[in-house]
Amino acid sequence: MEKLLRGAAVVGQSGGPTAAINASLAGVIKGAIDNRDTITRLYGMRNGIEGFMAERLCDLSEMFSDSEGKPDEEKLDLLSATPASALGSCRKKLPPTDDREFYDNLISLFRKYDIRYFFYIGGNDSMDTVAKLSKYVSGSDYEMRVIGVPKTIDNDLDGTDHTPGFGSAAKYIATVSQEITVDCSVYTTKAVTIVEFMGRDAGWLTAAAALPRLTSGLAPDYVYLPEVAFSMEGFFEDIEDAWKKHPNIVIAVSEGLRFADGHYVGEGTQSGATDVFGHKYLEGTGKALEIAVKEKFGCKVRSIEINLPQRCASHIRSATDISESRSCGIAAVKSALSGHTGQMIAMIREASDEYRIIYASMDVANIANAVKSVPRDFINERGNNVTDECLEYILPLIQGEIETKFEKGLPKYITL
Repeated sequence: MEKLLRGAAVVGQSGGPTAAINASLAGVIKGAIDNRDTITRLYGMRNGIEGFMAERLCDLSEMFSDSEGKPDEEKLDLLSATPASALGSCRKKLPPTDDREFYDNLISLFRKYDIRYFFYIGGNDSMDTVAKLSKYVSGSDYEMRVIGVPKTIDNDLDGTDHTPGFGSAAKYIATVSQEITVDCSVYTTKAVTIVEFMGRDAGWLTAAAALPRLTSGLAPDYVYLPEVAFSMEGFFEDIEDAWKKHPNIVIAVSEGLRFADGHYVGEGTQSGATDVFGHKYLEGTGKALEIAVKEKFGCKVRSIEINLPQRCASHIRSATDISESRSCGIAAVKSALSGHTGQMIAMIREASDEYRIIYASMDVANIANAVKSVPRDFINERGNNVTDECLEYILPLIQGEIETKFEKGLPKYITL
């Protein structure tokens, strides 16, 4: 039996926010308060590991306990409904584990606050933080358990069937794509509307734009993902073929579209700047294609960059996504209490007629910095749309609606 480890815990959020990241936070909070005999206090680090190093902490166990010391479910529900990262975020890259001074300073802070449990909610780069921290701590004389809680709308995190946050983003994208398609269908003049979605290396979000094909049939004519090399000549041919069916064409594209030589389609409109992890800031793919279509055909053409609403549109959350996100947070606490460290919570889809998942702990060292791409067999042969099999994979993740609480006509959120 695993030795009982009593002490405080700390939780943080990192990377890009989602409409479900606070549901995972609510799960961690509930799990910690339910186990207050072991987890004496739960701190929240403001702005991730960066904020922790500056000792910007808040007492979440106090904030979310009711008068009887139990989890305040009403507050936790409100937190789960709040978009973005309630604790704030950061994009700090930790140094290699041979930087003893840096990590010894971190451990001294853990000692100061008697922190024995570290929970980090984030995506690929955040799991890199979990991997490095757990590796260093395991070789020190300070006993501590480090667990990663998955999060990313991109759905590109390896080791898990899908990621918390993706389902709500996919639901929003599918809805907006259907609405745009309906709007564009009312005209008889030849026109092209290009809608750009997030997705640097993986096209999961853009694939979700095709979901209405399974319901109303009002989906974009074409869907282009970064997993397949983009051809401008093939793009023009596709447009001409679509015009044979109807005058108004809607096209969904990923921001990370690349040509066969590896260059981004929108590279000419981008700044070339990168973040601390070496990722280029991407923008302008839709605009670059708009300009190309205008020059080639001289028709009416517009580009729409959906941008931030994909990850912050909490008014159209997926009930499945929110429930799973919260369960991931609870599972993280259970995993740590059972003795696991250096792990990430993963969702495993069971093979059955009905959609079901189970929660498991996976070695984070095998997950950090890896990218899960859309499988090639989820994309049609020509590379200009996704298959029904792909859509059937995504469809269960957008199911269910959650009633939003309103105050004076606007959604009500919580501020920490």
